[in-house]
Amino acid sequence: MDREAFEAEAGRLVEAARAEGIVLRIVGALAFAHHCPRYRHLQDALGRTYTDIDFAAYGRDAERIRRLLAREGYVEDPHVYVGSEGGRLVAEHPRTGLHLDVFLDKLEFSHTIPWAGRLEHDDPTIPLAEMLLQKMQIVQINEKDIIDTIMLLLEHPLGDHDEETVNVAYVAGLCAKDWGLWRTATMNLDKVRAMAASYANLPAEDKERVAAQVGTILERLEAEPKTLAWKIRNRVGDRVKWYRDVGELVPIAPEARA
Repeated sequence: MDREAFEAEAGRLVEAARAEGIVLRIVGALAFAHHCPRYRHLQDALGRTYTDIDFAAYGRDAERIRRLLAREGYVEDPHVYVGSEGGRLVAEHPRTGLHLDVFLDKLEFSHTIPWAGRLEHDDPTIPLAEMLLQKMQIVQINEKDIIDTIMLLLEHPLGDHDEETVNVAYVAGLCAKDWGLWRTATMNLDKVRAMAASYANLPAEDKERVAAQVGTILERLEAEPKTLAWKIRNRVGDRVKWYRDVGELVPIAPEARA
């Protein structure tokens, strides 16, 4: 399938879910392509292709999503749902070979990004804050993750709300409670700034904007009042592992971490 077919199918399934009152939102590379039309050429420069479609949803809708996908011709792997303790649904279309991954209530890889009360803040994708967090929580971050983040920071302003804005207040609040997430996010933001500065496909003004956006986020994360648990964990620092190994989790599809 070409990229347009992936995008069309993702949109079609979101609409089918909406018709049944189910909140289903797009995650991963497709979400960045949708929200960053001016800068999606950066994905093209990497020769980016889609291998599957990732969604976010609420666990309360799991059974209805399973029935919906079955009606649309998808065959679920029930072992993933059981093995993830109701945290993920995985299905594949036998005719097209298209693979779907639905993350229920949270994204859980190197760190946990909760969906509770958040998915309604954007449509058809997860909110921009969660789009940033899904990349910044990856300990073994790679070039495509960084490019997606650069796209997001170039395309959208930072602020304290979710209306076509990266809600940095929300990001800072999560990081202030979770030292491990804060550690990984700040580490990755530094990598985003460094790669943008050296990326040949970016003009000077874009490099400056990324650097400024990263600087603003880091300042906001630093200024946010930290919880007692965060302060206690901060004393230990990197001497103790602060993240999960993705291999410890239920086997994931190639794009599931994106």
